[in-house]
Amino acid sequence: MVKVRLKDDVREYENGTTVADIARSIGAGLYRAACAAKLDGKVVDLRTPVEKDCELQILTFDDAEGKKAYWHTTSHIMAQAVKHLFPDAGFAIGPAIENGFYYDFDLPRTLTPEDLRSIEAEMKKIIKQDLPLERFELDEGAAVALMEKEHQKYKVELIREHAGKGEKISFYRQGDYTDLCAGPHLLSTGRVKAVKLTNCTGAYWRANAKNKMLQRVYGISFPKAADLKNYLNMLEEAKKRDHRKLGRELDLFDIYEEGPGFPFFLPKGMILRNQLEDFWRKEHARHGYEEVRTPILLNEELWHRSGHWDHYKDNMYTTTIDGMNYAIKPMNCPGGMLVYKRKLHSYRDLPERIAELGLVHRHELSGTLHGLMRVRCFTQDDAHIFMTPEQVEGEILGVMDLIDHFYKVFGFGYSLELSTRPENSMGTDEQWKMATDALIHALKKNGKPYEVNEGDGAFYGPKIDFHLRDSLGRTWQCGTIQLDFQMPERFDLTYTGEDGEKHRPVMLHRVIFGSIERFIAILTEHYAGAFPLWLAPVQVRVLPISDAVAEYARKLTKQLQDASLRAELDGRNEKIGYKIREAQLQKIPYMLVVGEKEAQSGSVSVRGRKSGDLGAMKPEEFIKRAQREVHDKAAD
Repeated sequence: MVKVRLKDDVREYENGTTVADIARSIGAGLYRAACAAKLDGKVVDLRTPVEKDCELQILTFDDAEGKKAYWHTTSHIMAQAVKHLFPDAGFAIGPAIENGFYYDFDLPRTLTPEDLRSIEAEMKKIIKQDLPLERFELDEGAAVALMEKEHQKYKVELIREHAGKGEKISFYRQGDYTDLCAGPHLLSTGRVKAVKLTNCTGAYWRANAKNKMLQRVYGISFPKAADLKNYLNMLEEAKKRDHRKLGRELDLFDIYEEGPGFPFFLPKGMILRNQLEDFWRKEHARHGYEEVRTPILLNEELWHRSGHWDHYKDNMYTTTIDGMNYAIKPMNCPGGMLVYKRKLHSYRDLPERIAELGLVHRHELSGTLHGLMRVRCFTQDDAHIFMTPEQVEGEILGVMDLIDHFYKVFGFGYSLELSTRPENSMGTDEQWKMATDALIHALKKNGKPYEVNEGDGAFYGPKIDFHLRDSLGRTWQCGTIQLDFQMPERFDLTYTGEDGEKHRPVMLHRVIFGSIERFIAILTEHYAGAFPLWLAPVQVRVLPISDAVAEYARKLTKQLQDASLRAELDGRNEKIGYKIREAQLQKIPYMLVVGEKEAQSGSVSVRGRKSGDLGAMKPEEFIKRAQREVHDKAAD
């Protein structure tokens, strides 16, 4: 018998009882909802036998790992449907992603919207059949033979990557479809209740432009039809809020075919951008940061020294100057190392907080570019903090508090994620353990819950990521805190300790916005272009009813501008209703309507973007109200 701890309960089961059977013994509802499980903290398949005393958590769709298993299973259902409709299809990979799943297919022709509807219909048939998913393992030779028999060259390539390791290769079978997969998966296809295919794009095999372009089909699924309906409604709302559409309509920013991935910020967009940067600068100065600017172009030797040449070269733009190789910086950190190294430091000088709004360039594949969300040049709001080992925890907590303050100003909630050592990393086990333990200790002291993302840290150190939640409930990874023991060593950074000896500082990389461009895209969609007053490119528009009050309207506009409000005059010979609608379409926070009555009484009729008619006010009263709203950075 084995003892299984389930939350507050301990039960005994026969050795070899599967996780699924344990879920069934707890209750029919839990069994039906089960997607996967955590066995002693490790995510496992429901088919896993329990063979020793353990802690067990049954995962449902409400758990992140359970949702992943649910969506991964749905991707296999989609692949089976494609096999039925396109018998000669080649199958690449089909993972669960943040919102749903996708599968990459090698098909004889380009899929049409009608094809997606047909695939979706076939998926529903497979779901209705409630086919059990069976897991089995083969050795490498048998695994290759099976996939070669199925003419699945992409699967064969994946299997051969494991050649020589002596590992068993796992597969899942459902009816007439078998797929190479590590799992975990649902017990049967019938457990998927509501599904929708959402999009189809091109994707290079292995994300390498030298390889064949495959067709990537995206989809989403839920345990309840109502959840799917809500999600599709959210997608419709997201289309209305698309920052690319709003950026053009509001004349904020755009990207032209002459520079794919290189955004243009237009006059109104620059106002928005400058407000964000001014806020950033004031807050950082208040928290003891000093701002620097480092060159965009630096020589190749520096990038070898930092490690980026070996780990990031394919994403870097390079050139030759005076016979020497140079790279346009993809990150600001090596320049920050040189700033620290320019002078001697004592322990009394630390922590030293160096901030930079640094323009970086990264080569992104054309198929991955997406408005301001994914560009080839962007401004990172970097800071590098150099400190003694004793200061690490305090500095991490200080950065967490600063990020929390920033996000509250914009009305964002957020979640935290700790990412640990990746396979492709620098440094010793001891350094990584020390860095990871420091982040964990700070997270626990901070008191907010966090998830662990194994193996997704930076190549030089572990990190804490901040995932924002916008007004539609979507999440965006923006802020990050990365602890680094590697860069100070590579650049031979030192400080003189209390003992008079040289010591190595610890370094913290951190961003809050992530990048100015992407943060503006997120804000545009979060607010649907209706920015709060302090950010709005045009804060007030003066709307004269007739030419008879044109002079009063001009003086009023000047009075607003002199009060540091961004005001403009709509002096066009149009009806007032038309002018109001235009101002509303441009998402302008306040409209001041002036007619003969207002001109005679020296007042204004105030309309709010959302609140409508706010009545008559003296200009001075409105100005105080607006200035207070700007100062408080109040939400609309």
